[in-house]
Amino acid sequence: MFGFFKNMFANAEQNQAGLKTAVKNAAFLVDVRSPSEFASGSVAGAVNIPLDTLPNQLSQFKDKPAIVVFCRSGNRSGQAKAILEQNGFKSVINGGTWENVSQIVNEVRP
Repeated sequence: MFGFFKNMFANAEQNQAGLKTAVKNAAFLVDVRSPSEFASGSVAGAVNIPLDTLPNQLSQFKDKPAIVVFCRSGNRSGQAKAILEQNGFKSVINGGTWENVSQIVNEVRP
């Protein structure tokens, strides 16, 4: 049981490190929440591509070296990551919540 928790936290730390690296390298930041959620606050420099429109917006992701998707809880961004990967995009990171990504952007891009 201890090993399970150890691996879970290790993966979370690795994901945070990967997210920081992606942000440092000017990743394409995508908020997949609704337009009204996006308007109430998001990450500096992010674009809003709601999850339900994502399959029709794939051209916006072309030639992006790294993509970070995020939302309110991490659920929709997980779905967005899966959609992007199913369509051939390789460097996609589920950033989780927009607050988490915003904190990292503020740390990395002062």
